Amino acid sequence: PLLQYKVWVKPGSEQSFLYGNHVLKSGLGRITENTAQYQGVVVYSMADVPLGFGVAAKSTQECRKVDPMAIVVFHQADVGEYVRNEDALT
Repeated sequence: PLLQYKVWVKPGSEQSFLYGNHVLKSGLGRITENTAQYQGVVVYSMADVPLGFGVAAKSTQECRKVDPMAIVVFHQADVGEYVRNEDALT
């Protein structure tokens, strides 16, 4: 509730994001209105489970016009980081 900018990803794109990939327009479920380009965002599943955070590659208005394979959120970190880097954390 305290976060100003949020992005929800479709179920098919959740795993891709958790593996460290950016969010494409085709995987975008919803985005907070008036999100500016390069604004920090929290990435949620459609069930409102926080998955990680990133940076908006496009503003909300640009997202409506871009093609489905365009990147809309740059990946920064996610809940899968620990699992991927578990060996290096010791």
